[in-house]
Order: sequence, then C-alpha cells, then structure tokens
Amino acid sequence: MRAIETFPNLVTMFFARAKEKGDAPFLWRKSGGEWQSLSWTQVAAQVAALAAALREQGLRPGDPVMLVSENRPEFCIADLAIMAAGCVTVPTYTTNTTRDHQHILTDSGARAVIVSTAKLAQALMPAVLRSQAAFVIGMEPLRGAQGQCACYLWDDMIAAHADASADACALSQRATRADQACIIYTSGTGGAPRGVMQHHGAILANVEGAAKVVAEDFGWGDEVFLSFLPLSHAYEHSAGQFLPMLLAGQIYYAEGLEKLAANIEETRPTIMVVVPRLFEVLRTRIIKSIEKQGKFPSYLLAQAQRIAGKEAAGKRSVADLPMRLLLSRTLIPKVRARFGGRMKALVSGGAPLNTDVGLFFDAMGLTLLQGYGQTEAGPIISCNRPAAGIAMDTVGPPLNGVEVRIAEDGEILVRGELVMHGYWRNPAETEKALKDGWLHTGDIGEIDARGRIRITDRKKDLIVNDKGDNVSPQKVEGMLTLQAEIGQAMVHGDRRPYLVGLIVPDAEWTREWAQDNGRTVEGITGDPAYMAALRAAVDRVNDDLSVLERVRRFILADEAFTIENEEMTPSMKIRRHVIRKRYADRLDGLYKS
Repeated sequence: MRAIETFPNLVTMFFARAKEKGDAPFLWRKSGGEWQSLSWTQVAAQVAALAAALREQGLRPGDPVMLVSENRPEFCIADLAIMAAGCVTVPTYTTNTTRDHQHILTDSGARAVIVSTAKLAQALMPAVLRSQAAFVIGMEPLRGAQGQCACYLWDDMIAAHADASADACALSQRATRADQACIIYTSGTGGAPRGVMQHHGAILANVEGAAKVVAEDFGWGDEVFLSFLPLSHAYEHSAGQFLPMLLAGQIYYAEGLEKLAANIEETRPTIMVVVPRLFEVLRTRIIKSIEKQGKFPSYLLAQAQRIAGKEAAGKRSVADLPMRLLLSRTLIPKVRARFGGRMKALVSGGAPLNTDVGLFFDAMGLTLLQGYGQTEAGPIISCNRPAAGIAMDTVGPPLNGVEVRIAEDGEILVRGELVMHGYWRNPAETEKALKDGWLHTGDIGEIDARGRIRITDRKKDLIVNDKGDNVSPQKVEGMLTLQAEIGQAMVHGDRRPYLVGLIVPDAEWTREWAQDNGRTVEGITGDPAYMAALRAAVDRVNDDLSVLERVRRFILADEAFTIENEEMTPSMKIRRHVIRKRYADRLDGLYKS
C-alpha cells in the first residue's frame, strides 16, 4: 500500500503531485456539451503565472485575497496561486448579498478580489468600492465594472506571466504547517459569519487522515471526485479539493443540482462528499422512480430495506440469502449504475444524517459514510469507516491524530493540529471556543465502546421546554422531512409546553395531490383535505416519537426556506433565528388557540 506523505504546506503538496502526474488530466469542466480537462502540468503553469501576477501587483505575504467563484477549475488555480504568493485565501459564497460581501471585505481586510463572472461582480463591486481592496481580477470579462476600480482579466494576467516557472515557484515556497492558509467564514446559522483562521497544517492533517481511511478501507487507486458543494465551504474546500490533490486524483466540477444525477452517471466518481439534505433528495427521487416501475420493483425495494434494517441491528439471517442474491442481480445493479458503477464511498457531512437515509443507501449496495466536523477543525473530526464497523447512528472514530473527549456536561471537545488558531480579529469569541488547547464544539455527544462518536444534539439548538426537558429539534425535523408530503420543516418550543412546527409541503407531492383531487396548486392552501393529508404525515412521525418530541400543531410556511431569502445557509442548513423572527407571531399563536 502506498504511504501517505506529509508536506510542509498545501502548495508544496500540489507541486509535488503535479511533478508526479505531469500531463495526466486533473481538473474537468463541461463546455459545449463535452467534458474538457486541464492537466496537472497546465494547472501548475497557471498557478505559477497567477502567483507572479499577484506579487507584481504589490501583494505581500499574509495579505488576504477574497475569492468569489462557483466551482470551476479557476477556483482551484486561484486558491493555490494566492497561497503560492504567500497570501491568505478568503473563499466566499457566490450567494452572498452586497451586505455579506461588505462584512467579509471589511472584517478580513482583503487587499484584492478575484471574481468569476460579471453577474457575481454586480453584488460584489459596491462592497469593493467601500473597502480597502486595491484591485479586482475577473475570470471572465467584468462588463460595467471597469472604471469603478482597477480591474484585470484573468487570461491577461496569466499571459503576461507565462514565463513564470512552476519549478521555481515550487522551490520558493516557505510556508510551514503552522502558517495561515485561509480565512473561511462560517455560514452563520446563528448570526454574522465569523472568520475561521485555518492554517496549512489544519487542512493537511484533515486530508492526511481522510486519505488514510481511503487507502486502508477502500484501496488507493485512480480516484475520481465530483465536486458539487460550494468550494467556499470548508467541507468541500478540504475534502473536495485538497483531498483529491493528495490522492493524485481527478476533480470534475458538477454543472449544478438540476444536472447532478446526469453528471454522476457521466463522470463515474469513486468518492463524493455531499450534505445530508442532498442524500434525502436523492433517496426520494430513487424511491419514486422505483415505485413508478410497478409492484415487483416496489416489492424488491421493500425487501432490500427490510434486510438492511435487520443487518444494521445485528440480525443477519441465512433465510434472507435467496432474496439478497435476487436483489444483487436485479435492483441493486440498476441503482448503483445511477451512481456511475464504481462508487467506493459517499461521504455525508455538514449536518446530522437521518439513520433511515443511511440504511436506504446501504440497502441499495452503496457505502454511505457519515462524517462529523466543524469549520473550526479543518473541518473533519471523524468519519465512519468499515474497519471500525459502520454504525449509522454514529459519525465514526476520530481521524488519525485527532483527540476527542467528552466534557462533564456532555460537550464534545477536540484537540490536534486540525484545530484552528482562532477567529480572525475576534479574540473574545476565540477565548470562548479554545480553552487549554481544546476546541469546544458546542455539540453534545458520547463515545461508544468501539471509539465511535455519537452526536446527540447541538448545545445551542436544544429546545428546553417549560418543564426544563431537553428536545432535539434536528431529530424531529429530520424525521418530518423523510415523509413524502413534507419538503422542509422547523420545530419550535423553547420554554413552551409542547412542540409546534413550521412546514414547507413537498412541491412535487403537492402538485400530484392537486391533480388527483381536481384542484390547482394555487388554490389548495388551507384546503381541509390538503391540511388533513399533511396532518396525517405529521402524525405518522409522532407515532415514533416520545411525548416530549411530538409536534402538536403546525402551520405552513409562506415559501420554501432558501439561500436567497436567507432562511438557509449555502451548506443547506436552516437559519433558525431568521425563520423564527419571520414567523414568530404565527408560531406563538399556535399556543393561544
């Protein structure tokens, strides 16, 4: 088995891999209906050229540079070039408003900005003009932005420094593992985003630990990753960009959610990192597709889930062998083909995964690993792995080199090279999070006999009712959204006698219900039969919950929770404080009638 090397910094790691791989394909993007690649050598040349251009523009070591781009090869090149120039990358969500950009520009003190498109520049430029940023580089022409500030075109900057040597750039790297690599702003589920200072060693420790899992549990081969989550999110930044780099793998950039399923079949990835919400969507689509095929496929689906549930409970039965054989020759190959046919592992992170979702993918013959982490920890703390025994209700053992212990109040504490050095320009919050070298995660959990971490809840998300009992909102919401009728949900009940819910009905189910009942979608809000169907879905969930966890009453949201209305983070977590503020009066009204 090939050994996992260690490197002094991320840029040196990249150049070492580029030297090794040469003209082999590295970064893929679809253009004109065809997948087109850049080789490792081509990427190395562009990194060296852009790093030289940044230095020529007067940037000094340690200067923050803001990066605003969708997932594409230029993101990776810009990220590496910023670090190769000795600067610090500030990756930023493309969904940010001008206000968000202003906060990050002001807080980070970014000296320059790299942005991908003219459309993204529209929200960005007003903030840039009020900031200390000296210039902007556009990956594409920034129509209308010229004249507002110093703007340069990506291709021109690369061409002007085409003679920059990749070998010389590699040899010039002086950063150590303790030096800062990037400032990643948390997505702000509870308020204004804070800048997490990630050093080279934090990300390297993460990807080295993750690579060890890949090598030992699945075999290190010619790995192919499909990048879908925003690269400005720490999870994708580490696991979707730098992990493939360490593994000398290839990265395909997905075209978007609407084309994700097709992209998976086309690119045939071996590893993919995704958030739980996407797994829930994929599960729903697969189930509906199978059920539409008729009674026998639906029967096979039910049998596959039954067997997976038994085996997860340690009740493997010889009597199920004939059915397992039938499934292996009928249903399972078809589902696996939808994921490209060579998927080693689907890795879920960023939020808790509902156990039923994990069991479903296991039933379909796909290995689904739940990971756990935080931006403040690189971000990967632990991950399920076959060698430790996959338990869907745990997030697996800590990665190599990570220490975890449980505090007296149940909080999970983490220590190791992966832990951030602090929050950028925020010593007060840093002092709260880091104590005696331990990161206080704010998560509640336990460690089982096999060393696997089990998350029971988020400290600050716990609902404490009027009797002092604690309730996990994430557990209840996760069960609600597994119902076909419910697309999104948030439960409420802090210092109240019982839980109430805010529900976004599933759009596809709603259309089908309206059609079956001779109604229009626009005319069914408040319809007694429609509300009764939703009530039945809530009651099904309540049947599996304790008295404290049951949702007594609910109302419908005015619209879906989205990134655009700021009710969901770019990593697809609901922003509770925003939603509660919007619906406060109506939620409170559920306790009065």
